[in-house]
Amino acid sequence: MHRYKYASAIILAALFAVAPLSRALAAETITATAKTKTRGGTETTAPVKITIDRFSTDAEREAVLAALKSKGTEGVRTLLSTRSQIGSIQVGSQQTPLKYIFARTTAAGRLITAVAGSPITAGGGAAAPKGFDLGLVIVEVAASGGHGELLPATKVKLDDQGAIVTDGHSDEVVQLTNIGK
Repeated sequence: MHRYKYASAIILAALFAVAPLSRALAAETITATAKTKTRGGTETTAPVKITIDRFSTDAEREAVLAALKSKGTEGVRTLLSTRSQIGSIQVGSQQTPLKYIFARTTAAGRLITAVAGSPITAGGGAAAPKGFDLGLVIVEVAASGGHGELLPATKVKLDDQGAIVTDGHSDEVVQLTNIGK
């Protein structure tokens, strides 16, 4: 009888140890439509496909936050340049590797933050000026759809309260609609 108790305890411990790993190894694809308005008022759209090979771990999240705190955008870009691709974002026909993808649970579903170690190419746009070195995608995936934003070229920093603040290259925000899996 004691043998089964110990075996059960070992199996439970193994399951708890593997749970964070399985979250990090989960693969999925999210689709959306990118919408933006030009200064002239013309609305443009493009299909978006976010492919997630695996999610970043808590340790990887902490490393990104430490790099952001110590050296800002350049620190994050330098850190991500050493990381392997863990997913991609395709806007229209242009694909950009993603180096950091973190998901957390919200009341509506999940909030996914994805960062490219370079600006996200959307085709047809001018190159981002120096310093706007990261591409950022924030998507809330809910049971009934979701919404999100795409910042193709941005700077990031921490404010006095420790919140992440973005400074996009363009004043125009690219909205992500029609979120699907």
